[in-house]
Amino acid sequence: MWDGLNILLLAVFALLALYPFYYIFIYSISVPEQALKGIYLLPQGLTLQNYIQVFQQDNILWAFFISVSRTVAGTALTLICCTIFSYGISKKEVPFRKLMYSAVIITMYISPGLIPWYLTMKAYGLQNNFLLYILPGLMVAFYIVLIKTYMEELPSALEESAKVDGATYYQILFKIVLPLTIPVLATVAIFNAVNQWNSWVDNLYLASDLKLQTLQMLLYTYVNQQTAAMSMLSNSNSTQTSVILTPTSIQMTITMIATLPILVVYPFLQRYFLKGLMLGAVKG
Repeated sequence: MWDGLNILLLAVFALLALYPFYYIFIYSISVPEQALKGIYLLPQGLTLQNYIQVFQQDNILWAFFISVSRTVAGTALTLICCTIFSYGISKKEVPFRKLMYSAVIITMYISPGLIPWYLTMKAYGLQNNFLLYILPGLMVAFYIVLIKTYMEELPSALEESAKVDGATYYQILFKIVLPLTIPVLATVAIFNAVNQWNSWVDNLYLASDLKLQTLQMLLYTYVNQQTAAMSMLSNSNSTQTSVILTPTSIQMTITMIATLPILVVYPFLQRYFLKGLMLGAVKG
């Protein structure tokens, strides 16, 4: 009886977690005029015109490209920088390594605030610059803690034997340490990719150029300004079709487009995510 209740309870929680995504999906493939009457379990009508008309807008495809670019480039460079720095401060012979590590850790507890952040980014010339999405996130304290802790748990005999054979630090890092730290690196990659993909605040404050607009910023605009969504409809080249979009259908469609990549990638990296998070945080 207990097993049955436990399964039922977990099934309810799973349904509560999955239903919002399912609702967005069935709304996005429903006929907008029929969807206004209410949707619960099945789509009202069935059409792909919502996606067709949304993708016909030039800014959607370009915003999608910008989001993908910042996610791929930002995640790759963050992994490289955090990994090399974590490997360096994990070595006892590195001078001032404790001071450098403390300087990194303190940033997790003290935030400069929005105005100093804005002035700093503007002073570095990152306003209306694609590097705005990359440079500020190259070094993240939380990722450094995870990677450093994981590296310190590796058997020291592996590196000692490599040094005896004449291997340099870089050879040890790339040929021994990195293959063994794939779980925690995959964890950091997931964290950073999700953060990069969902980020829009930097776009809001520092990127007024429409060519640098991300998909999430576009979604934010349509969700909070329905007049912008209706303006898009009036300027659309596909207004001759029988399906007339509504602001809600636009929001649901763009939300599905913005969410789908993460939902597709995450299941393949979940095992690395769980293993890396648990093992990398043992000493933390």
